[in-house]
Amino acid sequence: MSDAPAEAHQKLPVTCWFAGLATLDVIHRSAVRPGPNQKVTAVRQDVSAGGPAANAAVTAATLGARALLISAMGSGPVASAARGDLERHGVEILDAAEGREIPLAVSAVMVDQETGDRSVVSPDAALAAGFDVTHAALDALPRPDVVLLDGHHPDLARSVLAYAKSLEPRPLIVLDAGRWRPVFADLLGSADVTARSADFRAPDGVEQSRAVVATHGPGPVTWCDKDGRRGSTDVPTVAVRDTLGAGDAFHGALSVALARGAGLEAAVEEAVRVATIRVQYVGPRSWLEHLSCA
Repeated sequence: MSDAPAEAHQKLPVTCWFAGLATLDVIHRSAVRPGPNQKVTAVRQDVSAGGPAANAAVTAATLGARALLISAMGSGPVASAARGDLERHGVEILDAAEGREIPLAVSAVMVDQETGDRSVVSPDAALAAGFDVTHAALDALPRPDVVLLDGHHPDLARSVLAYAKSLEPRPLIVLDAGRWRPVFADLLGSADVTARSADFRAPDGVEQSRAVVATHGPGPVTWCDKDGRRGSTDVPTVAVRDTLGAGDAFHGALSVALARGAGLEAAVEEAVRVATIRVQYVGPRSWLEHLSCA
């Protein structure tokens, strides 16, 4: 990670891999939260691809990077809907379950009309466990400048990490660590940057990454680079309308900025800028129009 500012590298062509979860999100926006045995009428409905890696890839593609999603999606109707959304937004896909119909996760999402806060119920990758990807398949892809791993599909994550570590030059490894997953014990020590939530905790004895970025909701983002330099980046105060995928947008933008050679502080500033745009617009994709022209 160089110390150059992110804006100095905005025109550089870069390739980012995003390995992990893809889902189909069914999103309802509601003025009230349903109680037990209660039905409420939504004021808006959206259906789009979701998942940390998938949403980060959409952000990266919109920012002008070549974005490749490495996941297990399969050929079923749910996967077809998710795949169509991703491809419409410029994401290329390496599907570890290609040609097989698997139960791709459908996430039930509710967004509060007043606050923009979201609630999510999803099986994540549990319905399609055990998928891996071969070195030969990865060898056919364009070489990455940055590889982001979200910890879903553990076998796939380990394979992608092993491949990335074998490359010369070695790409930067970024971990999306929203909540602890056992696979992170195998990933953290090889990561160049861990982007984690404030409540992420690794068990004692687990080797840590070289640099850490921690988000704190609307509070400042704190960071510590590979040289031990620490700092924080303020999050602008804006009217929050929709927080769904804000963290994924942050990680996608962080990955692109790092791929373009930005230092950690400048990359965090760019990620905060992008996530701040995301939360101001209703819906999973409408905000991208404002991002691309920002």
